[in-house]
Amino acid sequence: MKAKISIFSMLMAVIVMPAVAGWQYDGYYVNDGYYVDDGSRFVVGLHGGLSMAHAKMKNEIGSLNSFYYVNPDTGAVISEFVYDHNGEPAEYILAGQGNVGDLPLRDDFKKSVFTGGGSVGFTFPNHTQWRLEIDYDYISETNYNQTPLLQGDLALIGGNASVINVSSTGAKSTISTDIISAMAYYDFFDGKTKPLNKFIPYVGVGLGYAISRTTLNIYDIYGDLSYDAELLNYATKNSSTDILEFDNPTSADKYPASNNLALVGAIGASYGIAEYTFIDVGARFMYVPKISWNIANTDGSKHREWFSAEKMLYTNLTIGVRFEF
Repeated sequence: MKAKISIFSMLMAVIVMPAVAGWQYDGYYVNDGYYVDDGSRFVVGLHGGLSMAHAKMKNEIGSLNSFYYVNPDTGAVISEFVYDHNGEPAEYILAGQGNVGDLPLRDDFKKSVFTGGGSVGFTFPNHTQWRLEIDYDYISETNYNQTPLLQGDLALIGGNASVINVSSTGAKSTISTDIISAMAYYDFFDGKTKPLNKFIPYVGVGLGYAISRTTLNIYDIYGDLSYDAELLNYATKNSSTDILEFDNPTSADKYPASNNLALVGAIGASYGIAEYTFIDVGARFMYVPKISWNIANTDGSKHREWFSAEKMLYTNLTIGVRFEF
């Protein structure tokens, strides 16, 4: 929240100070003293709308081995922990040992959330079709909840089966993303005064810096994590059931943020409703290479990556207002 307040304050300072000072770009004078406006303008914009996010989810646990047992008659699979704590049922035989880190996540990331932001910049002197802007976009918090989180075929060794279908772990998580980008826009008009009451198409490209903040709560609902000693750094054993209960901090400050360079593209149209005032309607495409979710201990001093979103694409459909002073 403090970071968002700081970003908003800086944008407002850039917006308000030139307006108060009556600042404007210079034109030039021709021989007879006639002043010619070079077309350069200070640009301020606000926008908001819907963001649709999509990414391929990837298991990042690494090495975390567990034994599994299978019922040959029904095909039912249980973890070693469940087998031991249910009296070693005779109908189950040892299937083998497999790495939980090899299991795929059950579903990809597909969410729609609110997005909002602002921009400041200028149009180029004598080349007024071009705008250069610093844009800020906030992708509001959404969740990624899965039970089971991991599910699929798992290769085994040391038992009576080579492959079994395994479910593992329940998860509740959140994500929000801030993107600050340097953008170049091209407005399709004749380069003179931008027309009123007419749509002006535009395209834009840029490079951004994305900060994604996540929280992650995991639950060992299948028992295949509770015999792993390394996970005691992030959990404690329940005194009555022996199952691991993870610390699961709820504050994003307890987890490491994912910082990435982002590629940004934009397409849309503006509509002049008054001199130097335009309504913008468009789409912004933001590519973020990787966003990570980590488990953490109570005070956030220890972390372990658990899963990630690969090749996250945010498609933002927005409407906004732009002023060119």
